[in-house]
Formats: sequence, structure tokens, C-alpha cells
Amino acid sequence: MTDLPIREELRGIQPYGAPQLDVPIRLNVNENPYPPSEALAADAAKAVADAVAGLNRYPDREALDLRADLATYLAGESGVDLTPEQVWAANGSNEIMLQILQAFGGPGRRVLSFAPTYSMYPEYARNTATEWVTAPRREDFTVDVDDALAAVVEHRPSVVFVASPNNPTGTAVSLDLVRALHDASPGMLVVDEAYAEFRRAGTPSALSLLAECPRLIVTRTMSKAFAFAGARVGYAAASTEVVDVLRVVRLPYHLSAVTQAVARVALAHAAELQERVEQLRSTRDELAESLRSLGLQVPDSDANFVLFGPFDDRHAIFRALLEHGVLVRETGPEGWLRACVGTPEETETFVRALRKVLAREPGEDTGT
Repeated sequence: MTDLPIREELRGIQPYGAPQLDVPIRLNVNENPYPPSEALAADAAKAVADAVAGLNRYPDREALDLRADLATYLAGESGVDLTPEQVWAANGSNEIMLQILQAFGGPGRRVLSFAPTYSMYPEYARNTATEWVTAPRREDFTVDVDDALAAVVEHRPSVVFVASPNNPTGTAVSLDLVRALHDASPGMLVVDEAYAEFRRAGTPSALSLLAECPRLIVTRTMSKAFAFAGARVGYAAASTEVVDVLRVVRLPYHLSAVTQAVARVALAHAAELQERVEQLRSTRDELAESLRSLGLQVPDSDANFVLFGPFDDRHAIFRALLEHGVLVRETGPEGWLRACVGTPEETETFVRALRKVLAREPGEDTGT
């Protein structure tokens, strides 16, 4: 095989990806189980047809109409008024994160986060030649303020990533922690709120701190609450100065006309989609209680998934569930598994399968 002249840190690395298996119950990638409604699909089809008629022209590279719609949505969802110039959109929050490190990370710079956390963060760091460092969370997966500030003093990061709610644990952070990290950090603070719409009552959004924290960036996605994972739309809210820096590093015409069109349709249907979000919150809380009734630990989750365990051999549990047609995720701290919230029927099937798996006699074959 040809010895390609790739970067040394990429040799032997496998591409990121969760298993994509054709099984009846797929609860492994935190998707919304409810597809867009027929009304939304019809409106999106018309918007796509209109966009296709002009595909001989480049799209609006600033996506100004979409950014205005996103600002309107955030005002209603979190009560924070932003101008369109304070919002930036891209191909999923993945691209937003990459752009942030392209702008504020890079060789000789460092990004700090709190482990366990989202498994893609170190890949964003690697791909931008930014050094990746972590500080540990507490045993209950929350972030200790004093420990976090000590890590900032030690590492002097150019960027800090804080997922709230955190993936894979589902735990959110307080606004006091966000303020403290912002004030102590020499660089940018990124609060990743990919699952923010699923947060429990009383759990605040870091969007409310944007006016007082000039180096704060709050990222969101339409993949989860909007059931738009296949559309690939993520966005960030920050000061206009920060957004202008992201505009410098973005690829030209990075957001297609079709993507912009269907995203605006989804935002127009936001109220309808929020009803599904409320249903998923309720199902999540019921799922957590069902898992606890089986003797498992389940951290309180503000996301559309739960972490559960610990297991002596989580892979054996994973394989045994797969035998029952249920796909969950082996991710996060050793001994734990993660499952996203499905429909009530999917959730019931998952719990029933797990009950059967856990009821097996010690030493019985679990499918490994």
C-alpha cells in the first residue's frame, strides 16, 4: 500500500462514527424519533423547489434571512434578544466548533474541556493543530468550580469547551460556573447547548450571559429539538465582533441555498416542534425512573438521552441488548452506556429488553 505523506498524528486513526445498524430500536445517536410533520414536509418541499429554480446562482453566503429567523427563535425560546449579526449558522454545530478553533485555536494554542464529555471535541482540536487538555468532572459528572478554575490557571487555554447539557452524561452547568470560567479564562469560552431545548424547568441557558460576557460563544443545533439531523444546521450566538471573526475563517458559500430554505421552514414550525420536545422530556424522565427501578444509576439529564450503569462488562450488556434488537451506545466513562429517548413504544421495548438481560444468571452467555 502506498505510504501517503499524511500528518503523523493522523496515521492509524479511524474516522469518527457511531454504529449504523439496521435494527428495530435505534437509540444510539441521540436523534429525535419523531420525523417532521406532513405540513412541515410539504412547506419544505415547496421551499426546496423554489431554491432549486435558482441553483445556477451561489447562495447567500451570509445567510442573513436564516440568521434573522434564528435570532427570532432564540428570543422566544430563551427570552434573549439578539440581532441577526450576533448569530452565525453553518453545517451542523460540528462546523461551528471547527470554525471556532480555526479562529481562536491552532498551533501553540490549547483547548480545555471537562471529561467525560463529547468525543468529537479532541478531534476538532487535532484537526486544527490545537493542543487538547482535560480536567476531570466529579463522580456525579458535575463540574466543580474550584477545580475548573484551577485547570484554567494551570493550562491557560485559548478556548474552553463546556457542554451544557453534557454529552454523554446529560448534566448541565450553572450560570455561576459559566461566569467564573469566562472571567478566569484568557481566551474564549464556548458553551455547547446542542440539547438545550430539552433542559428541565429552571435550568438556564448561557444565552442570558452574552451581554455581560464578551468572550462567550453559545452554540446550538437544529439536529435534535427540530428533528433536522439530516439537514445539518448548527448555529452560534455571540457578540458581533466574534461572529465577524468566524466569518473570516468560513468557507465561501458554506451553507447551501437548499439548506437555508428548509431550515427557515423548520423555524416557522417551531411551536409545533416544541410540543414534541415536551413529550420527549416526559418520556426521558419516565425512562430514567424505569432504569433506576432496575437498580441502575442514572444521572439527572437535561438532554434527550440518559447515561446508565455502571456495569462490570458494558460491552456484554450492549451485545445482549443488540440480540433483542435494541441499539444503544458504548460511550463515555468506562462501565456506562447511553441511550437516547425514543417514542414511548421504543422506550418500553428497550426497558423490557434490558430487564431480561439483567435477569440472566451470573456467568450465563450474554452474547459476547
